Amino acid sequence: QVQLVESGGGLVQAGGSLRLSCAASGRTFNGYAMGWFRQAPGKEREFVAALNWSGDSEYYADSVKGRGTISRDNAKNTVYLQMSNLKPEDTAVYYCASDEDIESIRRGEYDYWGQGTQVTVSS
Repeated sequence: QVQLVESGGGLVQAGGSLRLSCAASGRTFNGYAMGWFRQAPGKEREFVAALNWSGDSEYYADSVKGRGTISRDNAKNTVYLQMSNLKPEDTAVYYCASDEDIESIRRGEYDYWGQGTQVTVSS
């Protein structure tokens, strides 16, 4: 059974930083792109960032450009999202997702996704 397990969320003050992790298990993710989404209360899930298998193609939502960095360790089947200069509007449940095609992830279409980790930014 495929599992994506997010961790690293928590409560942080505005201006602070967090690193989220997503560990994949249950199958090989060789060749798979990975991405992050978030969903705030009362809002739709939105794309945050995506990274292809080789790490040479990445995308970010305008809302996190310059503040977020996605990376991965393929040996550990883990993807990370480093967020800095956090703002209250970054408060959301953050989900990781995986798909063979990074463009699919950008469109919000993916084969696998996790249960999410809560990030709360206080002002």
